[in-house]
Parts: sequence; C-alpha cells; structure tokens
Amino acid sequence: MLQTEFPLEEDTRSKKDLKEELDTLEIQLFRMQENMKQIAKQSEIVSIDQSNQNNWVIIYINKDRETVQLMLHDCQTPFRGKWHSAIQAEYKSTNRLHIADIKGEENQGYGSILMNHLKEMVRSENVQYITGDIVKRDFDHVDRLQYFYRKHNFEVDIDHEAQYGRIIWNDG
Repeated sequence: MLQTEFPLEEDTRSKKDLKEELDTLEIQLFRMQENMKQIAKQSEIVSIDQSNQNNWVIIYINKDRETVQLMLHDCQTPFRGKWHSAIQAEYKSTNRLHIADIKGEENQGYGSILMNHLKEMVRSENVQYITGDIVKRDFDHVDRLQYFYRKHNFEVDIDHEAQYGRIIWNDG
C-alpha cells in the first residue's frame, strides 16, 4: 500500500466554480478542434500549448528556405485567419536564424511559447545561432525586450545612446 507523507490538498472550489471551469475548457477544446481545421488549410500545425493564463493555444508555421513565420492562436476565439502573436525570422546562413520581428499581445506568455518552439525548431535543424537587432522603434519598451531575451538565454548588448542593440542565442 502506498502511503504519502503529506496530506493531499483539499480542493476548495465550489461546484459552481468547477462547472464554469469545465464549461470554459470544453468551449476551448471545441474551438481548438475547429481552429485546427482552419489553420491546417494554410499552415503547418506545430503544437498545442497552454498560456500563462491556462488558455489553450495552437502554434503553427509558414516556412520556406529563406524565411520562417511562427504564429500562435489563442483558442478562446474562433480562427478568422489572424494570429494573436508571431515571430518572423529569416535564415542568414545554414547555422544562423535572424529574428526580424516579434509581434502580438503582451503579457500573455505568447512570446515565450513561440520562442521555446523556435529554439526547438532550430535545434532539430542543427542551426546553432539565433540573432536579432533591437532598433530605435523598440526603445519605448527596451527594458521589457532585454528582460525577455535574457530570460530565454540570449546575450543582449544594448547601446542606449545610439538606440541600438543586438541579441544572440548560441545552442553550442
């Protein structure tokens, strides 16, 4: 017989709260199924994941020999051909992918989900480096960018006077 040292935590949510949570999850799963059908018509589906808000998201990609667009759609809404967040990048060589832009909703965890999938993709392709530039238009949120890239193990070099920065991630 298996015996635990710690008592199991008691779930203090009411039946009403649990029903609402189950209903929300059921709606998201239904939307996920419908959204995946629509997304698969135009893009390759990479994965499903959960945001930091515990919402289900679909990660999908459009890719050719020169460019990559990794996108995310939150399953709280029907897919109407638009993503909620995206990373656009281009191959600069066989071992370097350069991030051109990251767009989308802030503070949802979408950028982190996409970055984790991007790093997983480049590893599978034996691409050693991900690089990028932080340009003048980014300097109204440069502190947030610096935090984001460092959190994802990028080296970040910022020249505040010139309003320019470089990022590099090395998988070596």
